Amino acid sequence: MKSMIFACTVLSALLMNPAFAVDTGHDHHHGEQPTKLQLDAGKKWETDAPLRQSMAKIRQSLASSLKAIHANQLTLARYNELAKNVESSVSRIVAQCKLPPAADAQLHIIVAELMSGAELMSDQTNSGTARNGAVKVIEALNRYGQYFNDPGFKKLGH
Repeated sequence: MKSMIFACTVLSALLMNPAFAVDTGHDHHHGEQPTKLQLDAGKKWETDAPLRQSMAKIRQSLASSLKAIHANQLTLARYNELAKNVESSVSRIVAQCKLPPAADAQLHIIVAELMSGAELMSDQTNSGTARNGAVKVIEALNRYGQYFNDPGFKKLGH
């Protein structure tokens, strides 16, 4: 499991680096990739239905465990389940990517953060590391809501 998450994280990082650009099967026009999230000329980036649905699923998954995460009472097994949910949703996002190139480049930053958090949540030896991963995913979700136009998306408190 960890190797799969690591591979996805590495793949996402490589896809963001133009020196390693490869044909991913969807229409990306990667130029120089941003390393920092930014708005689209002061407005949020547009989204599509598959992206909104997948992000809502990730949010719902984390929201259902938010109190236990805050109280540091979530089991390692539950963190692992959350990591799998994030991975599954990110896989759908990548497979169904239909955003314009500039929005897609911004989304890659969020995807890398989500996958990095999922990798940490998969740590079956350290609940502190797993909890840090959950916090990282929550922060990525909130950044998504801050930078992408998803009217039904609500920020998670943490």
